[in-house]
Amino acid sequence: MKKVLIVGALGMLGHDLLKVFAKGYEVIGVDKEEVDITRQGATLKIVKEIAPTVVINAAGYTDVDGCEKKMRKAFAVNGEGARNLAKGCRDNGAKLVYISTDYIFDGEKKTPYRESDTPNPLNIYGESKLMGERYIEDLLDDFLIVRTQWLYGQHGRNFVETILALARERDIIEVVHDQKGSPTYTADLSKVIVALIRKDLKGTFHVSNKGSCSWYDFALESVRLAGVSGVKIVPVSSADLNRPAKRPLYSVFNCQRLEQEADIEMRPWQTALQDYFDRRGNR
Repeated sequence: MKKVLIVGALGMLGHDLLKVFAKGYEVIGVDKEEVDITRQGATLKIVKEIAPTVVINAAGYTDVDGCEKKMRKAFAVNGEGARNLAKGCRDNGAKLVYISTDYIFDGEKKTPYRESDTPNPLNIYGESKLMGERYIEDLLDDFLIVRTQWLYGQHGRNFVETILALARERDIIEVVHDQKGSPTYTADLSKVIVALIRKDLKGTFHVSNKGSCSWYDFALESVRLAGVSGVKIVPVSSADLNRPAKRPLYSVFNCQRLEQEADIEMRPWQTALQDYFDRRGNR
């Protein structure tokens, strides 16, 4: 039985990964309390002691605006942490799966991004995640870089719950309408990661639920499915919000490689969101 080590197991994605890998694998989850991946010695030690077949790096400093203020932390966790885990995998013959982001792209493209498109991050978060990708590509042959976007799930803070919380407090909520991407359910993403490992695939894959929308559209659909009334969702531009980190205006993925090589077609984001709400009572 393959042994899978999930780093960042207490996070939103980590919870779902633990659940899906519990069937058919020996799965071990650790978080920052057990290992600080920015410390190379400690990281190499835990990988050696656990001796996994596969390591999934779901850890990360994902506060996009926070990364602008804490650049050192962003590069330490997202870049050097990825390097340390890659070294541990290289030394112990393990496969590494790294969870990356659409924010490595600048959003200037008008058609969905392919894995081969040239990265050009607009913010520190994107730069730090791209650094992690580069380290992995340099150090390993057996790796998966899974780029995803706009994650939400049952375990942790996410856009859907933020909007619903605001809807209970306010009559009007302003949401950006000029950033376009694909909301992705962590339960779906976790199943894809299992499938990629079972098929022993390698390299970079774009994984997101099918279709695209703006954050404004996403908010409207979330409020509708929650049955919330009495709140008005108002579209605003990214410039109006003036947030510390610049975001790509268009970061939709082309998932053709996933469909062709893994024979996996993601379900529409609206269907996945409905499923999220159907299971939401168990949060």
